Amino acid sequence: MTAEASQAGPSAGPASDGSRPLRIALLTYKGNPFCGGQGVYVRHLSRELARLGHRVEVIGAQPYPVLDEGYDGLSLTELPSLDLYRQPDPFRTPKRDEYRDWIDALEVGTMWTGGFPEPLTFSLRARRHLRARRGDFDVVHDNQTLGYGLLGDLGAPLVTTIHHPITVDRRLELDAAEDWKRRASVRRWYAFTRMQKRVARRLPSVLTVSGSSRAEIVEDLAVRPDRIHVVHIGADTDLFSPDPSVAVVPGRIVTTSSADVPLKGLVFLAEALAKVRAEQPDAHLVVVGKRPAEGPVAQAIERYGLEGAVEFVKGISDAELVDLVRSAQVACVPSLYEGFSLPAAEAMATGTPLVATTGGAIPEVAGRDGETCLAVPPGDAGALAAALTRLLGDVELRARLGAAGRDRVLANFTWARAAEGTVARYREAIETARARRGAPVRAKAPAPKAPAPKAPVPQAPAPVDLDLVPDALADTGGVPVTAADTSDRESRATC
Repeated sequence: MTAEASQAGPSAGPASDGSRPLRIALLTYKGNPFCGGQGVYVRHLSRELARLGHRVEVIGAQPYPVLDEGYDGLSLTELPSLDLYRQPDPFRTPKRDEYRDWIDALEVGTMWTGGFPEPLTFSLRARRHLRARRGDFDVVHDNQTLGYGLLGDLGAPLVTTIHHPITVDRRLELDAAEDWKRRASVRRWYAFTRMQKRVARRLPSVLTVSGSSRAEIVEDLAVRPDRIHVVHIGADTDLFSPDPSVAVVPGRIVTTSSADVPLKGLVFLAEALAKVRAEQPDAHLVVVGKRPAEGPVAQAIERYGLEGAVEFVKGISDAELVDLVRSAQVACVPSLYEGFSLPAAEAMATGTPLVATTGGAIPEVAGRDGETCLAVPPGDAGALAAALTRLLGDVELRARLGAAGRDRVLANFTWARAAEGTVARYREAIETARARRGAPVRAKAPAPKAPAPKAPVPQAPAPVDLDLVPDALADTGGVPVTAADTSDRESRATC
């Protein structure tokens, strides 16, 4: 094997749908469960797939996914990168003995020239890993890597989740760029989106999390509509639930912002908070995310005199996060665009009333204005302030929206439903692949339990996979990274 694996045995008997359990390879090039949506998706989906009776092997790079314990058939295989964006030394230069092969050299070279290498280099390592384990899996599920390495024969049918096209993030950041140097830097960082466009058009089966994302994928990535299937994700409604014993803090507004980028709309929420405090001085904001040392949000906090009214928290436990949301009078999603919005679903699941924009797929989750939330246009600080002021001042409205919001999530957006819909697409992909090969349609029996190695298996340098070199090098040219670019790139790279 090319990585250290912690294996769990497969479930016995049929899966919950009465068919043979599947052996699933779930790929994620980034798995931080506390920052950004990809790690949250992998954690909760893998757990629910295991609950349904399937064997799920999550294959991921740093920051490694955190999986829920105690589920038979759920395991993690670490497929390490050079971890170039790790704390406390992001954008580090690896030591000579850290280089293992040409993929490592490609990863460092792309970082040195201002690009983001992880989707490409993870896909190349995953391809090598899967080819070495041909026959171990019934289906490969890629979580938005969209790298060249995942094209071609991986030994099992490929299903890919695209939460939303990253081209949307690129477009919003270019619109917010202040000068040509910043625009050049943004274009270079997002050079990997050219690869993702090329790969997406060749994918046989794409899952996405909302109708809004489906439309964006068709428009931005030119994927055929008949290849895209919407499977809504949701909240962990056992964890995110109401608890009357948690005291509500007057004036508290809670939001989640994993990175200081225009797409999250945090700068508009800061401006709105300043307006709200003119009428309600006890109004204050708690942001689940890293405090930016500089940039638009830091400047807005200073400009509006909000230093004591905005608090940032990060690295908190699940229980602490839930209690924080419960303690708020209002939860807020100020994003300009979201492919789904897990923070909206999670806040609603706790019964906390929500103010949210209508950016992207947020209305699909939050529901209608005045029924399950208060909805405002994205990028409109005045409208955001008016909605927050209204909700903070109306206890009956808060109670009504909070209860209706939880009912909406329970009816439509749970991880159990997401797992069931995903398995249906797995089986469809397997049947399609077998039909093309002219083989009978049936799933293989699960492989026997493999012992977990006690230490990493030493690896010899891997040979160059010559058929991948031309595509792998196609998007690696660019401009050098500068010190001014590193803070926002660091936040994007680690989430």
